[in-house]
Amino acid sequence: MHYYVPAEGHGLPHDPFNAIVGPRPIGWVSSRSADGVLNLAPYSFFNAFNYTPPIVGFASVGYKDSVNNIAQTGEFGWNLATLPLAEAMNRSSAMVSPEVDEFQLAGLTPVASNTIAVPRVAESPVSFECRLTQLVQLETANHDKVQTWLVLGEVVGVHISRHLLVDGVYDTAAAQPILRGGGPADYFSIAREGLFKMRRPG
Repeated sequence: MHYYVPAEGHGLPHDPFNAIVGPRPIGWVSSRSADGVLNLAPYSFFNAFNYTPPIVGFASVGYKDSVNNIAQTGEFGWNLATLPLAEAMNRSSAMVSPEVDEFQLAGLTPVASNTIAVPRVAESPVSFECRLTQLVQLETANHDKVQTWLVLGEVVGVHISRHLLVDGVYDTAAAQPILRGGGPADYFSIAREGLFKMRRPG
């Protein structure tokens, strides 16, 4: 077994943490600044955390534009990153100044949401409209502040392309979601042949 203490370094060519905890869904987050500038950015530390009400969250390493916008407005969108949108998603990850609109940068179309002022990505087959519930700065076990912020939001609106609903059931594979893996550039896609079913005991 390779063993290491994270605080002392992993001794490997690339930090394995992101590869071990993965592949992870991508938080493709749309937001709007208080001045009305649109922002779109992917976050690989993203997941769902509650059913009722539905709550999703992402962590931003550094107080980035998305966090600042959401703190100001209390709203954000989540957009499903899919295989056909992979290149556009990657373009939206560019480190640019706050006045740059990543929708334009990535060649994507902002479309109005129903309940929030933040637009969603028209090309994405699934989007959530979210309202901020908690903004938490992470801490170490010794309670030292970490320069990472966890953004949690209640999903108040859901948009699903009808072709992804088969007899009323959402077809995950048909959506072709992409997931972030380890390494500096690794992504994964979900294919139908990877599906298996397993019922909970009892």
